[in-house]
Amino acid sequence: MEHVLKVNQLNKIYDGKNPFQALTNITLDVEPGEFVGVMGPSGSGKTTFLNLISTIDRPTSGEVIINGQQPHQLKKEKLAKFRRRELGFVFQDFNLLDTLTLEENIMLPLVLEKEKPSVMEEKLSKIAKKLEIDKILKKRTFEVSGGQMQRAAIARAIIHNPALLLADEPTGNLDSKSSKAVLEAMLDINRREQTTMFMVTHDPLAASYCHRVVFIKDGELYNEIYMGDNRKVFFQQIIDVLSMLGGNADELLSTRG
Repeated sequence: MEHVLKVNQLNKIYDGKNPFQALTNITLDVEPGEFVGVMGPSGSGKTTFLNLISTIDRPTSGEVIINGQQPHQLKKEKLAKFRRRELGFVFQDFNLLDTLTLEENIMLPLVLEKEKPSVMEEKLSKIAKKLEIDKILKKRTFEVSGGQMQRAAIARAIIHNPALLLADEPTGNLDSKSSKAVLEAMLDINRREQTTMFMVTHDPLAASYCHRVVFIKDGELYNEIYMGDNRKVFFQQIIDVLSMLGGNADELLSTRG
């Protein structure tokens, strides 16, 4: 089976007066339909890792292969097109445009691809129903809750069926009730649509929704654990690994809700 994401011997060094090795020899494969979480203390390299996969940043050495392609080898215009077609993004601060309604925000990826209006309407209606935001599509961002905004952001991220959905602390700005609703929506989309998801989070509860959690410490892969049949047990295992990571474990465990 073709991996959706293949990371081989990834290294990232930030040059400057004090060169800093942010990532060291990271190798990771993500299967189609998998929901993978990435955790680690502040400064562990998890954000750098996400930036390399999302092609926002370039590796010093090693390769990132997404859906059989190596985006870092593409020229600027082709890379922009690749990012638009193959990747979906969900951010902590939603990144929705306040001047647009939720439906206009969600349809942006299809507008950029010059999709037919009839196709856009059909895709919008399907995804909005799944995420239970079909009644609020005409509203603007300031008229809805944080949880609803994040669900709109998820709809925008997957409306064009990307190969990979990348989520950066998607519940970071939400209270525990909204977090749970957003995570359940992500899990549901992952199951129904078989969307491959890759999520960086510091929240053990969010991580417990994943199939597998990868831990990074000091720029290296430290450990990975798989969810069995029981999310409560998995949640406890995640907390155990975080406390072994040491250093900033207290900060990691002071999550809300």
